[in-house]
Amino acid sequence: MIMYNPPHPGDIIREFCIEALDLSVTDAAKSLGVTRKTFSSLLNGRSGISPEMALRLSKVFGRSPEGWLKLQLQYDLWKAQQKTDLKSLKRIKAA
Repeated sequence: MIMYNPPHPGDIIREFCIEALDLSVTDAAKSLGVTRKTFSSLLNGRSGISPEMALRLSKVFGRSPEGWLKLQLQYDLWKAQQKTDLKSLKRIKAA
């Protein structure tokens, strides 16, 4: 099921991981084994959750890697639906 206007995963990470655990971005980045710049880019919506980052987030904050990737997929799909015009496309029927 596609969520209506889902938040960027970075917003979820900021609220439920960083703020809830009272962590600094620097400390969280160190725990994840990434640079502060890389993690900040995710938190600020300039990048998304890659499979590698999903593994890291899962290990450090919990939730399955698939769960983290699902957040990203819902966000990406919603954004694509907003800018993709499918009106002229038709299903191919079997002969």
